[in-house]
Amino acid sequence: IGSDCHGHWQRAMQGHAAENLTPLVAANRVGTESGTLGTTNFWGRSFIAGPTGEIVAEAGSEDETVILASFDLAAIREMRANWGVFRDRRPDLYAPLLTLDGEHPLAPSV
Repeated sequence: IGSDCHGHWQRAMQGHAAENLTPLVAANRVGTESGTLGTTNFWGRSFIAGPTGEIVAEAGSEDETVILASFDLAAIREMRANWGVFRDRRPDLYAPLLTLDGEHPLAPSV
């Protein structure tokens, strides 16, 4: 991925919006921070994605910025119903994902 993983981060966030058919706000700060472990550069470029992952507003990489977007919530609700994303969920099949081997539960966290 390298030291500038902005593209990966942005595509992952867009995917989250699309898989849930919901608008998403992804915030990232700008500037540089130095500490005992080194220096971290923040690339900014916060953005708002629409319910299918499309970017509808994006900030720059240099300055703090406020971005806004409006969405038709009724249209999004209808889109979710038509696409069947949530209708076709099978949460009864998720239990094996919470195990180490598909059968034995994970140890309770402390």
